[in-house]
Amino acid sequence: MAMPEVVELNVGGTGYVVSLKTLLAEDGSWFQEAFGAGPDTAALLPHDSQGRYFIDRDGTLFRHVLEYLRGPAAYALPTGGVLEREQLRREAEHFRLAGLLELLTKSGPGCITVGYRGSFQFGRDGLADVKFRKITRLLVHGRVALCREVFGDTLNESRDPDHGAPDRYTARFFLKHVFIEQAFDMLQEQGFRMVGSCGSGTAGSVSENLKPGVDTEENRWNHYNEFVFMRD
Repeated sequence: MAMPEVVELNVGGTGYVVSLKTLLAEDGSWFQEAFGAGPDTAALLPHDSQGRYFIDRDGTLFRHVLEYLRGPAAYALPTGGVLEREQLRREAEHFRLAGLLELLTKSGPGCITVGYRGSFQFGRDGLADVKFRKITRLLVHGRVALCREVFGDTLNESRDPDHGAPDRYTARFFLKHVFIEQAFDMLQEQGFRMVGSCGSGTAGSVSENLKPGVDTEENRWNHYNEFVFMRD
Protein backbone atom coordinates (compact mmCIF):
# COMPACT_ATOMS: atom_id res chain seq x y z
CA MET A 1 0.00 0.00 0.00
CA ALA A 2 1.43 3.41 -1.03
CA MET A 3 1.22 6.72 0.78
CA PRO A 4 -1.73 8.91 -0.31
CA GLU A 5 -0.92 11.77 -2.68
CA VAL A 6 -2.53 14.24 -0.27
CA VAL A 7 -1.45 14.27 3.39
CA GLU A 8 -3.37 15.83 6.28
CA LEU A 9 -1.28 17.21 9.12
CA ASN A 10 -1.87 18.70 12.54
CA VAL A 11 1.13 20.86 13.39
CA GLY A 12 0.95 22.19 16.92
CA GLY A 13 -2.84 22.39 16.73
CA THR A 14 -3.00 23.96 13.25
CA GLY A 15 -4.32 21.86 10.41
CA TYR A 16 -2.62 21.61 7.01
CA VAL A 17 -3.38 19.70 3.84
CA VAL A 18 -0.37 19.25 1.59
CA SER A 19 0.67 17.04 -1.30
CA LEU A 20 3.12 14.25 -0.64
CA LYS A 21 5.26 15.60 -3.48
CA THR A 22 5.68 18.89 -1.65
CA LEU A 23 6.62 17.20 1.64
CA LEU A 24 9.31 15.14 -0.08
CA ALA A 25 10.69 18.00 -2.18
CA GLU A 26 14.04 18.36 -0.41
CA ASP A 27 16.53 15.50 -0.20
CA GLY A 28 17.74 14.59 3.27
CA SER A 29 14.87 16.27 5.07
CA TRP A 30 12.97 14.95 8.07
CA PHE A 31 9.90 14.65 5.86
CA GLN A 32 11.63 12.20 3.56
CA GLU A 33 12.53 10.06 6.55
CA ALA A 34 9.03 10.23 8.05
CA PHE A 35 6.88 9.99 4.92
CA GLY A 36 9.18 8.85 2.13
CA ALA A 37 9.60 5.25 3.23
CA GLY A 38 5.92 4.37 2.91
CA PRO A 39 2.83 4.16 5.10
CA ASP A 40 4.40 1.76 7.58
CA THR A 41 7.00 4.34 8.60
CA ALA A 42 4.49 7.20 8.62
CA ALA A 43 2.17 5.12 10.81
CA LEU A 44 4.74 5.42 13.61
CA LEU A 45 3.94 9.13 13.89
CA PRO A 46 1.26 10.10 16.44
CA HIS A 47 -2.24 10.88 15.16
CA ASP A 48 -4.82 13.32 16.45
CA SER A 49 -8.51 12.54 17.09
CA GLN A 50 -9.30 13.14 13.40
CA GLY A 51 -6.65 10.73 12.20
CA ARG A 52 -4.26 13.44 10.96
CA TYR A 53 -0.53 13.05 11.41
CA PHE A 54 0.48 15.07 14.45
CA ILE A 55 3.74 17.03 14.46
CA ASP A 56 4.54 18.77 17.73
CA ARG A 57 6.09 21.95 16.30
CA ASP A 58 5.06 25.60 15.86
CA GLY A 59 1.91 25.53 13.77
CA THR A 60 2.14 29.17 12.69
CA LEU A 61 5.72 28.97 11.42
CA PHE A 62 5.00 25.73 9.58
CA ARG A 63 3.32 27.69 6.79
CA HIS A 64 6.75 29.16 5.98
CA VAL A 65 8.17 25.66 5.84
CA LEU A 66 5.52 24.63 3.32
CA GLU A 67 5.93 27.82 1.27
CA TYR A 68 9.63 27.09 1.03
CA LEU A 69 9.07 23.46 0.01
CA ARG A 70 6.57 24.49 -2.67
CA GLY A 71 9.08 26.75 -4.39
CA PRO A 72 12.54 27.27 -2.87
CA ALA A 73 13.71 29.55 -5.68
CA ALA A 74 10.79 31.96 -5.29
CA TYR A 75 10.48 31.81 -1.51
CA ALA A 76 10.72 35.14 0.32
CA LEU A 77 11.76 35.14 3.97
CA PRO A 78 9.32 36.61 6.53
CA THR A 79 9.71 40.29 7.39
CA GLY A 80 8.77 39.90 11.06
CA GLY A 81 12.26 40.74 12.29
CA VAL A 82 15.13 38.96 13.99
CA LEU A 83 13.02 36.93 16.45
CA GLU A 84 10.79 35.36 13.79
CA ARG A 85 13.77 34.45 11.63
CA GLU A 86 15.52 32.85 14.59
CA GLN A 87 12.41 30.81 15.34
CA LEU A 88 12.18 29.77 11.69
CA ARG A 89 15.84 28.77 11.76
CA ARG A 90 15.09 26.36 14.63
CA GLU A 91 12.24 24.85 12.61
CA ALA A 92 14.52 24.46 9.58
CA GLU A 93 17.11 22.71 11.76
CA HIS A 94 14.48 20.34 13.17
CA PHE A 95 13.12 19.41 9.73
CA ARG A 96 16.66 19.25 8.29
CA LEU A 97 15.97 21.69 5.47
CA ALA A 98 19.50 22.58 4.40
CA GLY A 99 18.36 24.96 1.66
CA LEU A 100 16.20 27.01 4.01
CA LEU A 101 19.00 27.15 6.58
CA GLU A 102 21.39 28.46 3.94
CA LEU A 103 18.87 31.09 2.89
CA LEU A 104 18.39 32.22 6.49
CA THR A 105 22.16 32.41 7.01
CA LYS A 106 22.77 34.43 3.87
CA SER A 107 19.83 36.78 4.34
CA GLY A 108 20.09 37.59 8.01
CA PRO A 109 19.78 41.04 9.58
CA GLY A 110 22.65 43.46 9.50
CA CYS A 111 23.94 46.93 8.77
CA ILE A 112 26.16 48.29 5.97
CA THR A 113 27.52 51.82 5.62
CA VAL A 114 28.42 53.25 2.21
CA GLY A 115 30.52 56.41 2.07
CA TYR A 116 32.30 58.44 -0.54
CA ARG A 117 34.69 61.33 -0.91
CA GLY A 118 34.31 63.56 -3.90
CA SER A 119 34.23 67.02 -5.37
CA PHE A 120 31.84 69.04 -7.48
CA GLN A 121 32.65 69.21 -11.17
CA PHE A 122 32.13 72.74 -12.43
CA GLY A 123 31.61 74.00 -15.93
CA ARG A 124 34.29 75.48 -18.11
CA ASP A 125 35.96 78.74 -17.14
CA GLY A 126 34.79 78.44 -13.54
CA LEU A 127 31.09 78.76 -14.24
CA ALA A 128 29.03 78.80 -11.08
CA ASP A 129 26.60 76.03 -12.07
CA VAL A 130 27.57 72.55 -10.93
CA LYS A 131 27.49 70.05 -13.81
CA PHE A 132 27.92 66.77 -11.90
CA ARG A 133 29.54 65.34 -8.82
CA LYS A 134 32.88 63.59 -9.16
CA ILE A 135 33.31 60.56 -6.88
CA THR A 136 36.76 59.12 -6.45
CA ARG A 137 35.88 56.02 -4.43
CA LEU A 138 32.88 54.29 -2.82
CA LEU A 139 33.78 52.97 0.64
CA VAL A 140 31.97 50.02 2.27
CA HIS A 141 31.90 49.30 6.03
CA GLY A 142 30.23 46.32 7.70
CA ARG A 143 30.41 42.61 8.43
CA VAL A 144 32.57 40.88 5.85
CA ALA A 145 30.13 38.09 5.00
CA LEU A 146 27.28 40.58 4.59
CA CYS A 147 29.28 42.90 2.34
CA ARG A 148 30.29 39.97 0.13
CA GLU A 149 26.68 38.79 -0.07
CA VAL A 150 25.41 42.17 -1.24
CA PHE A 151 28.18 43.38 -3.54
CA GLY A 152 29.69 40.13 -4.81
CA ASP A 153 32.34 40.58 -7.49
CA THR A 154 32.05 44.37 -7.37
CA LEU A 155 33.65 44.40 -3.90
CA ASN A 156 37.36 45.24 -3.74
CA GLU A 157 39.11 43.76 -0.70
CA SER A 158 42.69 44.62 -1.68
CA ARG A 159 43.10 47.26 1.05
CA ASP A 160 41.86 44.98 3.83
CA PRO A 161 44.88 43.77 5.84
CA ASP A 162 43.01 41.00 7.71
CA HIS A 163 41.77 37.99 5.74
CA GLY A 164 40.26 36.12 8.69
CA ALA A 165 36.77 34.82 9.42
CA PRO A 166 33.82 36.23 7.44
CA ASP A 167 31.99 37.13 10.67
CA ARG A 168 34.48 39.90 11.45
CA TYR A 169 33.83 43.56 10.63
CA THR A 170 35.91 45.82 8.42
CA ALA A 171 36.04 49.44 7.28
CA ARG A 172 38.56 48.77 4.51
CA PHE A 173 36.42 47.59 1.63
CA PHE A 174 35.54 49.68 -1.40
CA LEU A 175 33.76 49.07 -4.69
CA LYS A 176 35.33 48.54 -8.10
CA HIS A 177 33.06 51.21 -9.58
CA VAL A 178 31.95 54.71 -8.55
CA PHE A 179 28.24 54.48 -9.41
CA ILE A 180 26.54 55.16 -6.10
CA GLU A 181 23.06 54.50 -7.50
CA GLN A 182 24.20 51.02 -8.55
CA ALA A 183 25.37 50.37 -4.98
CA PHE A 184 21.99 51.55 -3.66
CA ASP A 185 20.14 49.28 -6.10
CA MET A 186 22.17 46.27 -4.98
CA LEU A 187 21.40 47.00 -1.34
CA GLN A 188 17.70 47.40 -2.05
CA GLU A 189 17.60 44.11 -4.00
CA GLN A 190 18.97 42.36 -0.91
CA GLY A 191 16.26 43.78 1.37
CA PHE A 192 18.16 46.73 2.87
CA ARG A 193 16.64 50.15 3.50
CA MET A 194 18.35 53.45 4.22
CA VAL A 195 17.97 54.49 7.86
CA GLY A 196 20.30 57.47 8.03
CA SER A 197 22.78 59.65 6.19
CA CYS A 198 25.14 62.53 6.84
CA GLY A 199 27.37 64.79 4.79
CA SER A 200 30.03 67.44 5.19
CA GLY A 201 31.86 69.85 2.94
CA THR A 202 35.27 71.46 3.13
CA ALA A 203 36.94 74.35 1.36
CA GLY A 204 40.62 73.58 1.13
CA SER A 205 43.48 75.70 -0.09
CA VAL A 206 44.18 75.68 -3.79
CA SER A 207 47.46 74.03 -4.72
CA GLU A 208 49.84 76.06 -6.87
CA ASN A 209 50.93 72.91 -8.70
CA LEU A 210 47.65 71.96 -10.35
CA LYS A 211 47.57 69.73 -13.40
CA PRO A 212 46.79 71.51 -16.66
CA GLY A 213 43.06 71.85 -17.26
CA VAL A 214 42.04 71.34 -13.60
CA ASP A 215 39.66 74.05 -12.46
CA THR A 216 40.89 75.71 -9.27
CA GLU A 217 37.35 76.15 -7.93
CA GLU A 218 36.56 72.49 -8.48
CA ASN A 219 39.70 71.48 -6.68
CA ARG A 220 38.79 73.70 -3.73
CA TRP A 221 35.38 72.29 -2.75
CA ASN A 222 35.31 68.71 -1.45
CA HIS A 223 32.66 66.75 0.40
CA TYR A 224 32.21 63.47 2.27
CA ASN A 225 28.92 61.59 2.65
CA GLU A 226 27.84 58.43 4.44
CA PHE A 227 24.65 56.39 4.05
CA VAL A 228 23.58 53.78 6.59
CA PHE A 229 21.53 50.79 5.37
CA MET A 230 19.85 48.19 7.57
CA ARG A 231 18.09 44.87 7.02
CA ASP A 232 15.84 43.50 9.77
